[in-house]
Amino acid sequence: MFLTEVLGKYLVDNNNRRVGRVVDLVADVSQTFPPVVGVEVRVDGRRKVVPYSQIAELHPVVTLRPGAGDGGELPMREEYRRLGADFLDRQIVDVQGHRVVRVNDLRLADFDGKLRLIGVDVGLRGLLRRIGIEGFAENIASLLGLTLHTHIIDWRDVEPLSSSKAPMKLRVPTDRISRLHPADIADIIAQLDPAERRQVFESLDLETAADTLTEAEPEVQVAILESLEAEHASDILEEMEPDEAADLLGDLPEERSDELLNMMEPDEAAEVRELLSYEEDVAGGIMTTAYAAVPPYITAAEALEMLRKPENEVENLYYVYVVEEGERLVGVLSLKELITVDPKARIDSIMERELVTVAPETPLEEVAQLMAKYNLIALPVVDEGGALEGVVTVDDVLDLVIPEEWKRR
Repeated sequence: MFLTEVLGKYLVDNNNRRVGRVVDLVADVSQTFPPVVGVEVRVDGRRKVVPYSQIAELHPVVTLRPGAGDGGELPMREEYRRLGADFLDRQIVDVQGHRVVRVNDLRLADFDGKLRLIGVDVGLRGLLRRIGIEGFAENIASLLGLTLHTHIIDWRDVEPLSSSKAPMKLRVPTDRISRLHPADIADIIAQLDPAERRQVFESLDLETAADTLTEAEPEVQVAILESLEAEHASDILEEMEPDEAADLLGDLPEERSDELLNMMEPDEAAEVRELLSYEEDVAGGIMTTAYAAVPPYITAAEALEMLRKPENEVENLYYVYVVEEGERLVGVLSLKELITVDPKARIDSIMERELVTVAPETPLEEVAQLMAKYNLIALPVVDEGGALEGVVTVDDVLDLVIPEEWKRR
């Protein structure tokens, strides 16, 4: 049975006399599959909720039980929801399909001795049923050799979102949405309206929020940071890689960008400000200041111990750079080399001294050519004195040189 097959029907008593017209069903959403607990009817111009225990059947005719008479109204509780008013046409996060869908109808079924809400219909057939032309459309489809499919999503696989349309105190999205990959969460929030987007985003922990923001389209990133409280937005920016935070702040209005920078931790804000000082089309504009560096006079075992410290955590660890006092770059070795060499070997005895580097002002085209020529995953950026300023990674270069149309594909 579907909800729309019940809405609008007359409620009759056991003598087949019309008592009122059904306008909605009420269910207890605190349960996994919400049981119907009441039938809302319009009687003599007013609405009342008849307890479901007084209903003999809903289909094909909505009928009162013999002797039910005027058994009073069902008192509404916090966990009760009107299925039509609160769910039809609502946006629902399908956490299995990683998308946002619109509810066209609701599927009901009898089990456990109760009529329960078991799924949402988000397909074309549900929409046709809703507007009353399902049978007509099915006949047309049959003549054309087509089949109208019903797309039902299990109620357990959706998360209703609250918005200004109707306050809903259901399970919060973070229960299951936060378990998705950040790229999938980004796909979901891109489909939401601003209020629902903010609701989902604020439910995420800072790390997940930062990863999700990185995966989102630029216009969505800007919209989210504009909508969040400044303190929350700055906390998220601190969780991001410095180059990613700089890219995002560069897209914001200057006033908002300055506000968020001023609320960030001083050291992290200073790194981002430095990156913002470079033009977008040079190495300094896309480099990150988050890289792994060790001194030359320690052993491989000591270097690994240094890299394990939380403050040295780097998202993309391809190479370990060797720096002397003043951050002067003197060598490099791959993470694989560091792991496989004799733990007692000194870093300066195993590092590569022939370095390929670029200056912060090096054009991106030259950066890309060097990375391709020497088959590099990352390229160090040094100043005039040879001090390591940052690192350009291959994913950032590809993101800029690949045509936008190819990236969409």
